Amino acid sequence: MNEKTRILIVEDDMIIAANISLQLTSLGYEVIGIVPRGEEAIVYVKENTPDILLLDINLKGSINGIETAKVIQQFRDIPVIYLTANNDEATFNKAKTTHPLAFISKPLNTLELRRAIELVIEQIKDKPGEDHHADIHIEVLDDRIFVRHGGKMTKLLLDDILYIEAERNYCALVTAERVYTITVTLKSIEEKLPASHFIRVHRSYMINISKLDSVGEDYLEINKRSIPLSRSYKDVLLSRIQTI
Repeated sequence: MNEKTRILIVEDDMIIAANISLQLTSLGYEVIGIVPRGEEAIVYVKENTPDILLLDINLKGSINGIETAKVIQQFRDIPVIYLTANNDEATFNKAKTTHPLAFISKPLNTLELRRAIELVIEQIKDKPGEDHHADIHIEVLDDRIFVRHGGKMTKLLLDDILYIEAERNYCALVTAERVYTITVTLKSIEEKLPASHFIRVHRSYMINISKLDSVGEDYLEINKRSIPLSRSYKDVLLSRIQTI
């Protein structure tokens, strides 16, 4: 990745979390937050998408780390690295269902932490001039799209997509029922989707034009959701509306 890798630490022992944060920062990574509970992590990820989720399995609170990962994977496709002091087989098998990219044992070893992060980055990084994530995470066939979500390829009808929101190297495909987040740039997904159905309305947004409800001066609405509309895209959008 060209920018610093952004990591969210979910750990209920604040001394351990602070130590991990210092180590990651010294290694050149960006720690975007430290949260002690799974419930807080879910809320945080919805607003600030990290590149990697460093997640303690045995979190205190109403949900543990594995349950937290399962919830997050319903709306974000983020690589997970588990922290655990419990190496029993039952816990390992439960954790495997969330398809983590690495496990790090406690007490923490700096070398193990560095190597685990580097291996994960190697799997998710973008190489110059190529978009490997587009091939891995998305495939468009006629009236449907297949996205890698929760560790498997999931079919999504194009007509069900309301709009697409981009953040860094991630795109959120928003439907009326749920959000599918995939690791691909908006430019790449724009090239794959049919221009007859989808149109860019902002540097970070594309919409399914058939789902458009209203157009304002600098925004539009789809399914009661407000989406920014850039002046540079507005004329093209209005022109398209007149031809529908």
